[in-house]
Amino acid sequence: MQARLDYASSPVAAKVMKHIVAAGKAVADSTLPAATQHLVEIRASQINGCGFCIDMHTKDAAHAGESAVRLNLVAAWREATVFTEAERAALELAEQGTRIADAAGGVTDEAWANAAKHYDEDQLAALVSLIALINTWNRLNVIAQRPAGDYQPGQFG
Repeated sequence: MQARLDYASSPVAAKVMKHIVAAGKAVADSTLPAATQHLVEIRASQINGCGFCIDMHTKDAAHAGESAVRLNLVAAWREATVFTEAERAALELAEQGTRIADAAGGVTDEAWANAAKHYDEDQLAALVSLIALINTWNRLNVIAQRPAGDYQPGQFG
């Protein structure tokens, strides 16, 4: 299986990727916990059906020390006892931010207030930015049908 579009061979796509990657670096360098970042990336990717991103972010999370139990339970985080209250708040915000089209009101005040209990303003900014960025990556990869399975941790630097 081959992707429909090779981002590396397109000057326009390469410019776009450069800016998305730079935005992602700002989030990665924030004080939002790395484990939370991985969980949010995985959950949004599951919702969006982005196999490439699920492959990448689960492997990166495992490489960073995340447990197989937690990785296997991301899709069922509401029923799982292995996530902190802060992580649960981030996952709820990620789900609502990813499923904007499914909910007439977008992200609820309750979900926002719950996240705000656990994260400071800079961390909330990083969390919202991360949700937007992973949804962008998901859409790029789903539209281009980028195949999953071959990613190696750290492959992109």
